[in-house]
Amino acid sequence: MIEPTIFSTPINVRFRDLDAMGHVNNAVFFTYFEQGRLDFFNSASSENTFPGFDFILAHISCDYLKPVTIDDRLVLQIRVSNIGSKSFTFDYTIVNRNDADVLYATGKSVQVCYDYQAEATLSVPEDLHTLLLQYYT
Repeated sequence: MIEPTIFSTPINVRFRDLDAMGHVNNAVFFTYFEQGRLDFFNSASSENTFPGFDFILAHISCDYLKPVTIDDRLVLQIRVSNIGSKSFTFDYTIVNRNDADVLYATGKSVQVCYDYQAEATLSVPEDLHTLLLQYYT
C-alpha cells in the first residue's frame, strides 16, 4: 500500500492571536484549521485560485495539548480520515516547525458537499474524491 501524503502548511502566530496570558486563544486554533483548508484547496488549483469545491462545515473539534506562544513556529498538517458519499473528514495536527514531535493540538472537521443554490447536499465530486484520496489514511 502506498503511504498517503500529509498536507503541511506553515502557520504564523500573530500578536492578535494571543490572550491575556500570552498564549494563543483557544478559538484561534479553528482559524488555523480554516487557513489550512484554504491552503489545501489552493494547492490543488493549477490557476492558483480556489478551485470552488462547494461544501459546508458540519462539525469541528480541537484537543489542546500544549500552549502556543508568539515565539513558537508552527506547521499545520492535514490528513483525510474519511471519504463518504457526501462528506469527508480532515484530521489536523499542529506541530513545531523544527521538531514535529512537539505537538500543540489535534483536531477534526467534517465537510459536507453542498449546493448553495438548491440548498441541498451533493455527492462528493469525482475530482474532489481523487484529490482527497491522495491524503487518505
